[in-house]
Amino acid sequence: MLNTHANVTRSVQQPLSRRELLRNTGCGFGAVALAGLCAEQQTQASPLAERPTMFAPRAKRVIFIFMQGGPSHVDTFDYKPELIRRDGTHIDFVGVRFGDFGKQSKQKLMKPLWPFRQYGESGKWVSDLFPHIGQQSDDLCFLHGMHTDGVAHGPATLFLHTGATSFIRPSVGSWITYGLGTENQSLPGFITLGPSAANGGPRNYSNAFLPAAYQGTAVGMAGQATKKTNFRFLENPRWDQSRQRSQFDYFQAVNQQQLDAMGHDDDLRATIESYELAFRMQAAAPALIDTSNETEATLKLYGIDEKETEDFGWKCLLARRFAEAGVRYIQVNYSDNGTNPKWDQHSDMPKHAVHAKATDKPVAGLLADLKQRGLLDDTLVWWSGEFGRTPFTQGSNGRDHNPRGFTSFLAGGGVRRGFQYGTTDEIGHLAEAGRIHMHDLHATILHLLGIDHEQLTYKLAGREFRLTDVHGRVVEDIIA
Repeated sequence: MLNTHANVTRSVQQPLSRRELLRNTGCGFGAVALAGLCAEQQTQASPLAERPTMFAPRAKRVIFIFMQGGPSHVDTFDYKPELIRRDGTHIDFVGVRFGDFGKQSKQKLMKPLWPFRQYGESGKWVSDLFPHIGQQSDDLCFLHGMHTDGVAHGPATLFLHTGATSFIRPSVGSWITYGLGTENQSLPGFITLGPSAANGGPRNYSNAFLPAAYQGTAVGMAGQATKKTNFRFLENPRWDQSRQRSQFDYFQAVNQQQLDAMGHDDDLRATIESYELAFRMQAAAPALIDTSNETEATLKLYGIDEKETEDFGWKCLLARRFAEAGVRYIQVNYSDNGTNPKWDQHSDMPKHAVHAKATDKPVAGLLADLKQRGLLDDTLVWWSGEFGRTPFTQGSNGRDHNPRGFTSFLAGGGVRRGFQYGTTDEIGHLAEAGRIHMHDLHATILHLLGIDHEQLTYKLAGREFRLTDVHGRVVEDIIA
């Protein structure tokens, strides 16, 4: 600084030649460049560092409960007396799938297989499949006018997660951690519990073209007992912490030299950052997975004491613990690795009772637990399948896919409570009033987190990409 000041003083008294100017200020240019590089490295070294929102948020984090396969809205949350009255009659239907696309046919209406009853001060009609969730209805915001793209599980599931039916795009969780970072630097910002390898598989929690640090971290897999789930390769039983730290610092120094030699390499940088995160996780993650300090009453609340609800109860309990620890986006999957997802009852609708039994109490327990701990106010809970099911029969007692109208629900995180928005027609076939496209729901979720969906973009191949593509609107009517 003193040398620079001397040079400036001299320049007033006597003009400098170009050669003298470059020689005398060269160090200053170098310092500016070095400062820029250091700032860039500091930014790149913490891609998940918490970042400010674009405006005041209503929620800090999201728990997404994914019901893979398409639960039937007319058998669960969308009460249709007219469908009951017209049971067994026929309607004209224009096909939306494969060989029957665009073809008109007669289809036989089938009433819900379970009775509905009203719950709470809101008087919400919920079927007997979900008595525990029904008891939480005064805290829920039901979206009955949902519709989406994709008529098969693969495309519709991808669309739910990424906003595209076929292209490789970043998932919702990746976009959110890209925009906001995470609250806890010793844990991943985006965790998916028990994801399926089918119907999109890893693409459903992929970072796609976003930097690799925003990839979702899978904990367990579909078909694996959740109680045995853990982060892999966290512990080294042979060496103490001091020796591990010494080895790790040397290892990372070699990696950094390689990165410096290669220049910008996103995959290598992400690998180095993943090692840093994994080292920090050795201290944080084991205690988080260890639920031995939970009370018997809490385990009972999630249904962990019952065979039918134990596994999904563990998932929901872990979701609460991750939310409590500052993970930004947690996905809880009810899915399997087969070609026929859980809720996909084309010829056996009574099997919905098995899946409802497995998930009803755990989901209700999660909602109640979040509320009593004061977490529901700033945690947005989202429950949904990739689409709904038709009000008419397929086979003797099944239902086909229905992307034209179905139900999702939200809770906490700034949405209205004890509220219903949108409707399907009188038999539950088509979304009519208060229609919400999946792009609209994505835009609204981002809005509740303090993000403008039109401004959260990533430039690739000359184009600014975003989760909602060129679509989407914020559904202001459901915001408290």
